[in-house]
Amino acid sequence: MADAVVEIVGPEDLPVIVQLYNQIFRPPRNEESFLRRYRGRYNVLQMIARIQDRPVGFFLGFELKPTVFFAWFYGVLPEYRRQGIASQLMDAVHSWARQNDYESIRFECHNQHRPMLHLAIALEYDIVGIRWDPDRGDNLVIFEKVLTG
Repeated sequence: MADAVVEIVGPEDLPVIVQLYNQIFRPPRNEESFLRRYRGRYNVLQMIARIQDRPVGFFLGFELKPTVFFAWFYGVLPEYRRQGIASQLMDAVHSWARQNDYESIRFECHNQHRPMLHLAIALEYDIVGIRWDPDRGDNLVIFEKVLTG
């Protein structure tokens, strides 16, 4: 079990996040694509997970509506998976969201990303719907976790 250090990072760390994203996901994106997505968003949150000062995972999210925080992307480098880093990132996000008075967290996941589906269920997220993703021609499963209580 890895013991990652998870920290909130600012806009100056976006290049590190973009580099991690492009090692994990396809198609690759540039910084501008992330900045476009952030435009007009409230409470943008960026986190980086590090093992011995090496960035190995990240989180990106923002407010969906005043009581709901949207987890846009979680990512962990393939060689660091199955060590609890995604769980640590999710715990850090949950803690931050509670401290910032959000009642729930929502995220979407493609059906083929089985490890993320399993993690969401293990962390007591509920499936609240599905949505068609025209960019990928596939459905997304929508998960939500109530933080209060």
